[in-house]
Amino acid sequence: MAKRYRDIVGDGGSDFVGQLTGLSDKLKQRMAGIKHKVAIMSGKGGVGKSTVTVNLASALASLGLSVGVLDADIYGPSLAQMLGVRGQHLDMDKNGVKPPLSHSGIKVMSMDFFLPESKTPVVWDGPQQDSFSWKGTMEMQALREFLTDTCWGELDYLLIDLPPGTNQFGTLVDLLGQPDGTLVVSIPTAVSRLVVGRSITMITQVLKSRILGVVENMASYYCLGCEDERPLFGNEENADYGETPLLAGVPFDPRLAQAADRGIPFVESHPETPSSKAFLTLAADLVGLFEEKTQNLKIPIEEGTS
Repeated sequence: MAKRYRDIVGDGGSDFVGQLTGLSDKLKQRMAGIKHKVAIMSGKGGVGKSTVTVNLASALASLGLSVGVLDADIYGPSLAQMLGVRGQHLDMDKNGVKPPLSHSGIKVMSMDFFLPESKTPVVWDGPQQDSFSWKGTMEMQALREFLTDTCWGELDYLLIDLPPGTNQFGTLVDLLGQPDGTLVVSIPTAVSRLVVGRSITMITQVLKSRILGVVENMASYYCLGCEDERPLFGNEENADYGETPLLAGVPFDPRLAQAADRGIPFVESHPETPSSKAFLTLAADLVGLFEEKTQNLKIPIEEGTS
């Protein structure tokens, strides 16, 4: 006769607590070789958060730093495509999964590698009752496995690209503890700034996490014909995120989307453009927030450029 949950004494012989403890210990071992874990999030979708993640990772790599990126957007993974590793075979051994390497040596892990076809959606096979709670559990388990089973090795920076909103940020904190810092991506519109402001309040006051600053994507428009920057939304000068600093304003360049489609970070393909220089400056500033000495880093930015 089948037993109901309340009929099972203890954990039913599954050693559930022991399994969780083992996973937690393994996760700590994986993270031991990573100097800095940085979460990248946005209050709303459509602000170019993944574009910021990819090009920041590329900019950090250009400084001679070892970088990994985790695509924590389970339902809409895009980093594998944007970093040119989509479709690569995952090498596995007794130690775990070796993340594919981008052209510039960035380690990448994403749900995309586990989907059989480009149009295959992520669908959880579980009970229909309380499906919302079940899906949340499965999402947390997937993120735990990404972090635990991946052989990240020694990294200077692990960038964790979170889906829009603050829900998965709480999951990340549950798994890893507080990240070393968080970057929040916005665009210069009143709606985006309003939502981002609420997200900052949630992260700092409720989740007690450290926000490094805000990155405003599409902060202006780079005109290819006249080679000049122009307003894109019309209220670029009204940025106000309270006590949270605005770390960077990245101009929109139409070639950013083309670079993402080709799987080559814009920073690598067009390093001398205003957008790339904004990412390179952001990378240098990020390093400066974590490291006391950065004078040995070679930063490929023209003198006088900010």
